[in-house]
Parts: sequence; C-alpha cells; structure tokens
Amino acid sequence: MVKGYELTEGEYVIVEPDELEQISPGRSKTIDISAFVDLDQVDPIFFDRTYYLGPRSPEYAKIYALLATSLERTNRAGLAMFAMRGKEYLTAVRADGGLLELHTMHFADEVRDPRREIDSLPGEDVKLTAKELDTAQQLIGMLEVDWDPDAYRDTYAEQVRKLVEDKAAGREIAVSEGPPAEATNVVDLMDVLRRSLEGARGGKGEAEPAAAGGRKQSRRATSRTPKAATGTKSTSAKTAKAAPTAKKRITAKEDLDRLTKAELYERATDLDIPHRSTMNRDELQSAVQKAGRKRLRAAS
Repeated sequence: MVKGYELTEGEYVIVEPDELEQISPGRSKTIDISAFVDLDQVDPIFFDRTYYLGPRSPEYAKIYALLATSLERTNRAGLAMFAMRGKEYLTAVRADGGLLELHTMHFADEVRDPRREIDSLPGEDVKLTAKELDTAQQLIGMLEVDWDPDAYRDTYAEQVRKLVEDKAAGREIAVSEGPPAEATNVVDLMDVLRRSLEGARGGKGEAEPAAAGGRKQSRRATSRTPKAATGTKSTSAKTAKAAPTAKKRITAKEDLDRLTKAELYERATDLDIPHRSTMNRDELQSAVQKAGRKRLRAAS
C-alpha cells in the first residue's frame, strides 16, 4: 500500500511506506519543555485534546509537585514538541489543582482566519445603541448560572444507547419526527431581545398589568388575592395605600430569600440599580434590599 499526496488537481506524488518510516518522529518517552508561556496569551482555539500526566514513579513525586505548583502560581504553561502514534504535536503542559495536564495544540497554519472565511462578520460601520446594549446585558444577567458540567448531557448518545438496547431486546422501535424548524428572519433586534427577556422572566410574550406608578407588578404581587373593598373607599385610594406595603416587601429579607435570580434582577431594574448585569444572585439580593431601604427613608 502506498500513499499519494495531491500537488495540484489530478496530480499526485506517490510516497512509499518505508520512506515515511525513515522520517517518522517515532514515539517520545519524555516531554522536553523548551519554553514557558503566559496562559493568558494563548487563545483557547489552539487547544485540541487534553491528557493527564503523572510522575513516572514515587521518587519523582516531589519534582512533579514542584513543577505543578510553580506553573499554577505563575499562570504559565510549558511548551514542548511531543511525538506519539507516528505524529509530532505541539503541546502545552499546564497545572490545575496540583495536577499536570498536557494539551495537544493546533499549529498556526491549521487555524483559519475568521475574517477571511466569514464575509458577513460585522465591521466598524455597525453601531449599537446604549438601549440595545443594556437590554442584551439584562438578558445575559438574568440567564447567568454557575458552571456545572454535570447539568449537561449528550442526549443523542443516550438515545443511541437506548435504541441499541431496545433492538437487542427485540422491542418495537417507534420513531417520531418533530415539526420542522421554521426559518426566521431577524430584523428588529430590540424586539428579539425584549421577547427573550419576557421568556426568561417566565412570561409568554404578553405584557404584565402595570402597578401604581406605571411599573410592572412582580409575579409575587399579582399572585395575591386582593381583599374585598369595604365601605365607600375607591379602588384608587386602596391602591395608593397599598404602595408602602409593596415597598416593605422589597426590603424584607425573608421575602427576597424566596425570589429567583431573574425575579431579583427584575426588581433591580425597577430600582435602577447600576451594574446589575454583573451581579450574582446574592449580590442582587443585597443591592435590592439596600435600594429599597433608601427609597423608604426618602419617602418617610
């Protein structure tokens, strides 16, 4: 068996197996680090596969720990050329939690320039308004979660395993096809962002009824059944008297503890709390509580 390498269309160079064997890098038995690089300078797109490294024997444990600790404290990675399976790799050795990891990397000529490959990328002529940016950042803030890799699964692989198990057991296979996805033409960016925010808040695309002062009522406020009106007091008078109670609910810690991050973010938006898009849930709760207290003091 021979291999052919295409020079131009229809023109090949034939290479014999023994010729490839003569220039094969073989297999590395050690990793010879030639330089160290700041990890912040390495674009993650260059990383390919990850391998765990361990000391060859117990007597190398101290040297292993010394290198791992030093790399982690300095945020550096060791660069080395490493050969395995008849191929030479550029590798980076970094440390994480006292463990050394080896990452095989792409060479520079293997990474495409997106500016050359994608003609439709936005340029300097694309202008974003402050309102668009604020709305987009609100959406990001409301959907922010702590990273938990166990929360994500390969559902396709699970379905394949189930299919194999069902067929092996002789069970009848019923395949249901869902409705085809409809093509959409995104024109109004603000409309898309607004609908995304409504969905993140648990809405169904319809505006919630406005409370006194022109602001939306929270889901907690609208879920309560109002008391029946007594005497001759008008509805507007009852609404005006209910406002201080609503403000007290804003500052009540026991109530805020029960709110989700999305609900806290909505209240932070109503209170016009700055930098809310960068806050986690606990920070949002603290900011809402402080802002509510300030508003109560100003009203008293």
